[in-house]
Amino acid sequence: MRLRFLAALAAATLALLLPALPATAAVAQDELLERLKAIPGLTVVSEAQPAGYRFFVLSYTQPADHRHPGRDVFQQRLTLLHRSEQAPVVLATSGYGLPVTPAASRTEPTRLIDGNQVSVEHRFFRSSRPSPADWDDLTIWQEATDEHRIVQALKTIYSGKWIQTGVSKGGMTSVYHRRFYPGDVDGVVAYVAPDDPVNPQDLAYDRFFARVGTPACRAALENVQREALKRRERMVALLEADAARNGYTFGRTLGSADRSFEMTVLDTAWAFWQYLGVADCPSVPPVTARDEELYAWIDNVASFAFYTDQGMEYYTPYYYQAATQLGWPDLAFRHLRGLTRYRGLYQPNSVLPAELRSRHDPWPMPDVDHWVRTRSERMMFIYGENDPWSAERFTPSRRDSYLYVAPGANHGASIALLSEAERTEATATLLRWADVSMGRQRLPEAAPLPDDPMLPDRHTR
Repeated sequence: MRLRFLAALAAATLALLLPALPATAAVAQDELLERLKAIPGLTVVSEAQPAGYRFFVLSYTQPADHRHPGRDVFQQRLTLLHRSEQAPVVLATSGYGLPVTPAASRTEPTRLIDGNQVSVEHRFFRSSRPSPADWDDLTIWQEATDEHRIVQALKTIYSGKWIQTGVSKGGMTSVYHRRFYPGDVDGVVAYVAPDDPVNPQDLAYDRFFARVGTPACRAALENVQREALKRRERMVALLEADAARNGYTFGRTLGSADRSFEMTVLDTAWAFWQYLGVADCPSVPPVTARDEELYAWIDNVASFAFYTDQGMEYYTPYYYQAATQLGWPDLAFRHLRGLTRYRGLYQPNSVLPAELRSRHDPWPMPDVDHWVRTRSERMMFIYGENDPWSAERFTPSRRDSYLYVAPGANHGASIALLSEAERTEATATLLRWADVSMGRQRLPEAAPLPDDPMLPDRHTR
């Protein structure tokens, strides 16, 4: 009897000391969870609650082939950062996979409109892959239809406007979704999204490398590439030793350490301007640098681990898409004539397993390009002045659509890096699309969350 009394007293004391959760808040939380669970095919995997948010890891049952929805299915991973059922929603994709263990973060558009965020793992990346996988089902239309089904499912909960966003391949993916399902979202912000409507016509890239940065920096980068190829025998020996230490192999993709080495050297100037910039030009080693210094600098910029079987495994779906539909940059490399060994090496089929090497379909990209130019609405493109991927750009229509170039920016270009006037203009446009007024009463203060750059790092997977 005494023990029962003490337990009751402790419970009553604890109730007085702890702030009670308002009944309406508890009901709202339970209602959201129940509404998510009620969506057919949607599974709530986990939940966290950073202050001001609820963060869910979800999976959604998708047809492996949307042309035959009654056949094989797979589980597509996605996350939901919830602020309010009335707030606008940002649909985000990197065009690649989600982190192995997703955590709450916000894209730039999500932060600007203070909205909810749905982040989708692209089909065939990480665990979002049918088993067995029919790689013919990895197309831009199939992924657009994945996203269409997700949007339609979640619109049963969220009543606000929808904005789609993505960076690089994610930016391209957001454009393709808009092309096939223009009614799904109310606007698109696509960052550094390449547009390659006619795959062999890539002179824009050669013109880019002839003008980017300063003449001295361009010359230094060309000299590094030439010098590395001149020292091929000794440099490949360094790569082979590196591979032995780290367990890298080459047989499934490039075929040999020598081919992997040449591919990395070809990619060095591209990687420099994609990730670095003019301020990093003094780091470029001189032609008198020791072999180890030259190797270490190229490794730091382009990563010799990237073009190995292990480095390519995560990126295989991207290179398959590039080979079959997206296209790829075809550079002349005139400054390396007489030093390269493998003609046609710089293309996606070179890094794919033999069974996935495919013919390129020339029709999807011109179709998307023409639609964006002539029929698209409410699309915003952000590019970086010094980003090689920004050399071939989408041209938006005149239907409430815009293109901005961030001065001096690389592949990390953003609205924040635009000139002040353009940053103000772009932000106002995004808020208008999301139906968010500049002076509106914002939602209660939330915990600061890390930014989501939506870009994979070639040095880590």
